[in-house]
Amino acid sequence: MSDDLREFFGNNIFSYTRAMAIADGVLIDISDIAKEAGFKVPVAVTDTLYNSWIEPDQWSKNQGQSSSGRIWDILMHLHYASKSAKSDTVFINVVFASKDGSMTVKIKAVIGPGDTVDPVLTIMFPHED
Repeated sequence: MSDDLREFFGNNIFSYTRAMAIADGVLIDISDIAKEAGFKVPVAVTDTLYNSWIEPDQWSKNQGQSSSGRIWDILMHLHYASKSAKSDTVFINVVFASKDGSMTVKIKAVIGPGDTVDPVLTIMFPHED
C-alpha cells in the first residue's frame, strides 16, 4: 500500500490473499489445464463449484465423466463467451450429466487483479464473490 493510501485508510489489519485461499482449499487451482486450453492467466475455481459439479459423483464416473473433462467443458464455454465479453464478468451455462439426468448449471467467471497487479481468472457460482 502506498504511503498516501496508508495515511488515508490507516494500516492494513488483515488481508486474505489468493495464494492463501488456494493453500486453504477455498480455491482450486486449475491453471495447468487452463494453460493447455489456451488461457494465459492463472485460473482457479471455488471449492463449492468444484465439489458440487466438477468432481463427478460415482454414477457419473461410471458413465465416463471426470473432473478434468468437466473442467475442459467449462473452459471451452468460457473461451467462446469471453470473445464477446463487455466486462470483467462472464456468465455461462454448462450442462453436466448426473444420475438425475442432464443438469444445466449457471457459472460466473471474473477476471481481475490477483495478489499482484497481474490478472487472474476465478470461476464460481453466480452468488459467490
